[in-house]
Amino acid sequence: MLLPAPYRRDLAEGPEAARTVWVETSDGLRLRVGFFETGSRGSVLVFPGRTEAVEKYGRLASRFAAMGYSSVAIDWRGQGFADRMLDDPMIGHVQHFHDYQQDVEAVVAAVRAARLPEPYFLLAHSMGGAIGLRALLRGLDVRAAVFSGPMWGINLPVWAKPVAGLIGSGARLMGLHERYAPSTGSDPYILTTPFEDNLLTRTKEGLDYMARQVRHEPQLALAGPSIGWVHAAHNETRDLARHASPDIPCLTMMGENERIVSKPAIYDRVTAWRGAELITVPGGEHEVLMEGPETLEPLLARIEDFFDGHQPLLRARR
Repeated sequence: MLLPAPYRRDLAEGPEAARTVWVETSDGLRLRVGFFETGSRGSVLVFPGRTEAVEKYGRLASRFAAMGYSSVAIDWRGQGFADRMLDDPMIGHVQHFHDYQQDVEAVVAAVRAARLPEPYFLLAHSMGGAIGLRALLRGLDVRAAVFSGPMWGINLPVWAKPVAGLIGSGARLMGLHERYAPSTGSDPYILTTPFEDNLLTRTKEGLDYMARQVRHEPQLALAGPSIGWVHAAHNETRDLARHASPDIPCLTMMGENERIVSKPAIYDRVTAWRGAELITVPGGEHEVLMEGPETLEPLLARIEDFFDGHQPLLRARR
């Protein structure tokens, strides 16, 4: 039985037909999963980015509902209402990136237990893009995948790239891997960066929506990553780059002014992914799905066409 979990409906601004439940991973962690059971044409598995929680995807869930799709989002281990990994709950930490695959297994089991309508589709943002790609390589059963600013590489400073792995290994040996990574700290980025300097979105309303959630629900807040997280993420993206792309239809969206994840890594992956499409948003930042209507509406229309085009019945009629 899936037990109910807290949910800030007022902050999510999502569909009325929403509920959140607790699920447990195979290694004993408690995660929160949000169900938006709003459509019968299939279900979209939403894999959020680092620091994010279910509520951030409330508005997007409403848009999926208008398309006729249900959706589900997850609080990854160490963020949102899920169990935190360290005594300092504000540090984003994970021991190994493969640990997130236990979270994927837990959410898929919950989706099947809840009998959400099939087929399943994937929408993965930022860190969720790395987790989602790994899950696809491990056989995640979806018809098609959409990626938004996927973390297939980290936009590290030039000086840090050759030594990122060494720094992480050294920090672990010295017992420092659970400390904040250099240049980060205990204040959430979304609450401390002025709109004019932010790396996320060009629309103040979109930034305010995300900041309002963290400001009014402290449990949703997360600050800088640990040295261990950066080390694990660096190793994961390097390993993913060595693998051929899965045989799954892929649509990727990236801001022209992306500065958080690696644009070259996205170009390389999409170029080598048979049949994949890349949409580059002119002037866009990291959060292309948090932009204003003039940018967002065409992207949502393309996502709807993409999902509809990979419906089993529609394909069979062609």
